[in-house]
Amino acid sequence: VEPHKEFFWDDTGLNGVRLLCDNRGQATSSEGPHGTWRQPGSCPARQWLVAFRLRVEALRRLWDNTAANAVAAICLGGSVLGDCRGPQGTWSLPCPPRAGVCGLRTHLEQPQRSGDDTGLNYLELYCCT
Repeated sequence: VEPHKEFFWDDTGLNGVRLLCDNRGQATSSEGPHGTWRQPGSCPARQWLVAFRLRVEALRRLWDNTAANAVAAICLGGSVLGDCRGPQGTWSLPCPPRAGVCGLRTHLEQPQRSGDDTGLNYLELYCCT
């Protein structure tokens, strides 16, 4: 996540998502060039991610647009991980019973040079049994 900058600087908000998979590796989205990784959250023992939502800034026309700013996820037992402050989108449909998040797909806007950069614009999580 790139932190908000004051005045007329170009902010990008969310620049990547990484899933850490129970000591069996990780799945990482495309990563934008801005920001730093936040401290990871984790579900309680024997639980897994089952749904998510994004905080997405509304289109600001002539002002600096950032698109996605934060992601929150929910664990099987109801624990919420991630940034839930501010207006959020609705929760995704949950994974089916006995399934959990096992992969992701994102859309990342390429740097616009002199245009308005937005970073991550789309997130889709996949469920597996």
